Amino acid sequence: MTVQIAIIGLGQIGSSIGLALKARGVNIPIVGHDKNVQAAKEAQRIGAVDDVKYNLPSSVRDAKIVVLALPFAAIRETLEVIAPDLQEGTLVLDTAPAKATVATWAKQLLPQGCYYVGLTPAINAEYLHGTDFGVRAARADLFEKGLVVVDAPMGTPEKAFTLAMDFVALFGAMPLLMDTAEADGIFAAMHFLPQLTAAALLDATVDKPGWQEARKLAGRPYASATAGLAYHDDIASLRGAVLENRENVVRLLNSFIVSLISLRDTIEENDQKAFAELLENALQGRMRWFDERLAAEWVKRETEPIDIPSFSERFFGSALSEGMKPRK
Repeated sequence: MTVQIAIIGLGQIGSSIGLALKARGVNIPIVGHDKNVQAAKEAQRIGAVDDVKYNLPSSVRDAKIVVLALPFAAIRETLEVIAPDLQEGTLVLDTAPAKATVATWAKQLLPQGCYYVGLTPAINAEYLHGTDFGVRAARADLFEKGLVVVDAPMGTPEKAFTLAMDFVALFGAMPLLMDTAEADGIFAAMHFLPQLTAAALLDATVDKPGWQEARKLAGRPYASATAGLAYHDDIASLRGAVLENRENVVRLLNSFIVSLISLRDTIEENDQKAFAELLENALQGRMRWFDERLAAEWVKRETEPIDIPSFSERFFGSALSEGMKPRK
């Protein structure tokens, strides 16, 4: 039996993981699956996967690592379908942004002897303004100079955790260990709040008085501000993930509303100095953040190269075998 890596979901993230592994010389067969047959064929054509399986259970049957690069709304059903066909010792990874919920599903659904570790990637800043999506947006360097949050549930065996960390480093990112509560709080702010802000702007403008003319004139600021809802999570996944993480999201929405009210009051009072300071501080903060994100000095300081032969030994050897000690 040939031991494999399986990537379920061959959009931007899943296909980029495959391309990155191949670009770094990982000589382990990669099998892909996507419910979109054309996306699966394209992922194979560009070299992201070696083989495509159109039957979901058969795609994971020989896999030692299974990556679920899927929308949040598809994770639970996929776990239910693949669970009976996972071999003992399989490490299941996912890239959805709601970690507490997915970890709970994995605990409920994965067979004994299989392990789950959550991943959440932050991509190379060079691609943050891209508007392509799906397999067309896949790049071998998508994760370079980027971080991937690694969230290992309590009790995860140490060798499974280490394999997950090394796997992340192999596709070009720096693994960043974070607990579930912290991860869900951060991604509520950085992932969900921008999309909900876009939804609110659209709700406040589309089909409202003046829209018939405004839609003809809406330009780059409007397109940029509303893009958060157009190029990221599908609606079912955004709805589900936000509601599962609603305590963090509501807290952040309240903070955002306070900021909006302060902005409104400053304008209403015609306080030119305060308004100018607010806008300048916001602009400088944005520029500073993006410069830091592009430079990614944290990656240069902290990343250590992963030895591919050592990874292969752990992958093919006893990394996920019996007798592993759980992390505390």
